Amino acid sequence: MRKISKPVKEHREKGPKTISATIITVSSSRTPDMDESGLLIKKSLLMNGHDIIRYTMCKDDLSSINQELDSSLATGCDVIILNGGTGLAPTDITIEAVNPRLEKRLEGFGELFRQLSFQKIGSAAMLSRAIAGTCKDTLVFCLPGSPEAVDLALNGLIIPEVGHMVGLIKGHKTHH
Repeated sequence: MRKISKPVKEHREKGPKTISATIITVSSSRTPDMDESGLLIKKSLLMNGHDIIRYTMCKDDLSSINQELDSSLATGCDVIILNGGTGLAPTDITIEAVNPRLEKRLEGFGELFRQLSFQKIGSAAMLSRAIAGTCKDTLVFCLPGSPEAVDLALNGLIIPEVGHMVGLIKGHKTHH
């Protein structure tokens, strides 16, 4: 376990202990009972004391992804996690749908995710286009569709920092 600096520890402690999330699985082939990654996100968030406001699936097309993103933003949730559609196949367009809508990008998320993935799967990690950022004061994460990648992103990066990130975003809202 890495030593956490005092300022980071203090920020983590000030952030909310519980966040509200929506989950969007992007896939034209998975069905709700076959959505291992979406269910893993739901289970991991719930096990860590967070609330799930919405869990849905949509097809790999710009219109469907944007419609689900809009519906999720309308809930007022703290975090939206999309999974699927981040690879190189012609149907992988989650990044093309979400990236233009991000107001601030968390470049470090994708960089760290690929670094952690490289340690597990080798050079194939560079095929992931996972991204994160903010949209209308909501954190948005775009994860690959594989359960292993989802587990790595959630437990290695998102869950340890999500309260800290939400606290920073919500804290900035009160200063305007």
